[in-house]
Amino acid sequence: MIRLTTSNLDISYEERLIVQDLNIGIPQGKITALVGANGSGKSTILKTMARIMNPSKGKVLLDGKSIHKQSTKEVAKQLAILPQNPTAPDGLTVSELVSYGRFPHQRGFGSLSKEDREVVKWAVEVTGMSDFADRPVDQLSGGQRQRAWIAMALAQETDILFLDEPTTFLDMAHQLEVLHLLRKLNEVNNRTIVMVVHDLNHAARYADHMIAIKSGTVKGEGSPLDVITPEIMREVFNIEADIVTDPRTGLPLCLPFALAALPVADRVMKDAERENREELKAAGA
Repeated sequence: MIRLTTSNLDISYEERLIVQDLNIGIPQGKITALVGANGSGKSTILKTMARIMNPSKGKVLLDGKSIHKQSTKEVAKQLAILPQNPTAPDGLTVSELVSYGRFPHQRGFGSLSKEDREVVKWAVEVTGMSDFADRPVDQLSGGQRQRAWIAMALAQETDILFLDEPTTFLDMAHQLEVLHLLRKLNEVNNRTIVMVVHDLNHAARYADHMIAIKSGTVKGEGSPLDVITPEIMREVFNIEADIVTDPRTGLPLCLPFALAALPVADRVMKDAERENREELKAAGA
């Protein structure tokens, strides 16, 4: 089932077109990973689908309705987003941070209702943060801090959760901790998750659906087996890679071993070296 789609989407920064004529669908109840080289437009696409940015043309449709024509509060009841490297005010506790996720459900500036407090408690528990509920966020480890922010997003009680590189700057153990949590939320709580992922092997392991982006256009879409291929690695990432099967999961593993094409600077240097050799050879003749 597809509830969230883009229709002929163009996205620009000032006069520069970043994404052109994008048409993708996000499978309901699945984890979708957007992958691509730095500057490919994947984070821009995520932010536009989450209504953080406005498209210059086209639409983002949820259940057939444009999210950019709905009120912020209504969209916030359906979509939650965790941006890159979020920061909390000094001294703010985990429970206080998570309670901010209840804003779309509150009327005016009233205090938390009984239902709000129950949802906050649930979000803290399901992310494994109960022991840290009264701890200031700025005193947590990187993995704990990321779980606290995910709890805040969960407290919005949305069906769809967007995350922009949720494992950036985390060590390997904390990366796995966060990704395991997202998989649990997807499987147990049926959350649709859309995330930008830097590590291809993490994307292949934890995502059901992958979309490979280059220069704002889709170059591959489907299951990890459909997207993690030598051809797509070459076209999207400019790498030559062996694709092997993970014996534990049966999923593809990407093992890069060379650049598919030399960078411009290297090509210029090699051309200069060749010309020098030819000149020396001609002079010797």
